[in-house]
Amino acid sequence: MAGFVIENIGMLATPMGTAAKYGEGQGEVSIMRDAWISVSDGFIEGVGSGAVPKAENTFDAGGGLVTPGLVDPHTHLVFGGWREHELAMKLRDVPYLDILAAGGGILSTVRSTRAASEAELIDKAMLVLERMLALGVTTCEAKSGYGLSLDDELKLLRAAVKLDEMQPIDIVRTFMGAHAVPPEYIDDRDAYVDLVVDKMIPAAAGMAEYCDVFCETGAFTVEETRRILLSAKDAGLRPKCHSDEINAIGGTEMAAEIGAVSCEHLICVEPAGIEAMSRHGTIACCLPATSFYLNAAYAPARAMISAGIPVAFGSDFNPGSCPTYSLQLAMNIGCYKYRMTPEECLTAVTLNAAAAIGRAAIVGSVEVGKKADILIWDAPNLEQICYRFGDNLVRSVFKNGELRSGATSHVK
Repeated sequence: MAGFVIENIGMLATPMGTAAKYGEGQGEVSIMRDAWISVSDGFIEGVGSGAVPKAENTFDAGGGLVTPGLVDPHTHLVFGGWREHELAMKLRDVPYLDILAAGGGILSTVRSTRAASEAELIDKAMLVLERMLALGVTTCEAKSGYGLSLDDELKLLRAAVKLDEMQPIDIVRTFMGAHAVPPEYIDDRDAYVDLVVDKMIPAAAGMAEYCDVFCETGAFTVEETRRILLSAKDAGLRPKCHSDEINAIGGTEMAAEIGAVSCEHLICVEPAGIEAMSRHGTIACCLPATSFYLNAAYAPARAMISAGIPVAFGSDFNPGSCPTYSLQLAMNIGCYKYRMTPEECLTAVTLNAAAAIGRAAIVGSVEVGKKADILIWDAPNLEQICYRFGDNLVRSVFKNGELRSGATSHVK
C-alpha cells in the first residue's frame, strides 16, 4: 500500500508537535471525528475530516479509534533466561538486595545471558517484538546491561542492531554496562567502573545512542554514575539514568544537572529531584507496571506534571522486576494509579515517549510529515482503552505506512 487513505475513522486522537508536552500540555490531545489520513511512501501526507480525498487504495477503519503507534522508551529487550524462580521470594516480600545476595536478581540474568549465543538472544527477542507489534508498539528502546563484560555487552548491542534490521519495529539502542557490578569485580568496583569508562563506552559508541546507569543503593553511587555518564557524553552518547527506584540517593538531581534526556523509575523521587528535572527540562520516564509487579509505591506523576515535567511511560520489560511488554497495561495502571487522564496517558506513550528517545520529530503523533505509524483500535474513543484492561484492543497496526499486524478485512 504505497499510497492510500485510511477512511471512516470514528475518532482520531493524537498529541501534536515535535517536542515533549508538559504541564497542562500533557493532556492537550487533538480530537477529530469522521476523520481520514492519507499516506504516501510511508509518511503521512494529509489529515482531515469530512470529504475523503480520492485514492487508488483505501482502508476502512470501521468507525474505530485511531491513534499514533505506541513508543516504548524503556525496555531491557535482549537477555537470556527468565526469573520465575524468584516469584516465591517476592511473595514473601524478600527485599531485592537479599534476592541479589542469594544469587538472584540482575546477576542471575547475567549468567544466563553470557551463556546464550547471539543467535539465541535474537531468536528470543524476535518473538517478543512480534507480540509487542501486535500490542501496538511501533518504536522501542532496547538497553544492554545483562552482559557486564566488554564482549557480552557488545554481543547485546550487536543483537539489537540486527533485530532493528530484521523486523518492523524501530529499535533505539542504549548502552547500560553500568547495570550492576559483575561478580568478578565485586571486590574491586573501581576497576569495573574503569572498564566501563575506558573500554566499554568507546566500543559501544558506534552502536548505541544513549548511555544509562543504575544509580541506586547496591548498584552505582552518584559519583560513579556522574563519571560514567560524563564519559559517555564525551563519546557522543546522550545520558539517561535509572534513579530513585528503591532509595533516593541524589541520582535524579545529578543526572538532570548534567543534561540527562530522561530519568527513569522515580518511585522515590524527592522534591529536590522534581525541581531539578523541571529546571533542566528532563523527561520523567515512569514505569507503572514495575510498581504493580513489585507491589511498590507509584511514582508521583501528578506532582511531576504540576511541576512542568514531561511524563512518559515505558514498559520496563525485563525478566526480573517487570516481565511484561504491554504498554496498554502501562496505560491502564498509569490511569488508575497515577490518576492521569486518558489524554495524558496517550501523550505519555506516544509523543513524550518518542521525545525520551530522540524520535519526536518523526513519530509520536499523527500529523503531516511524520512516519505513518498508526493504530486502529477496537474502541470508539480514548477513554475505553484506559477503562478496559487485560485485553489487546489494537485491531490493526501500520508501520511506515504498511499494514504489519491485525485485521486486513477492511482493505479495499
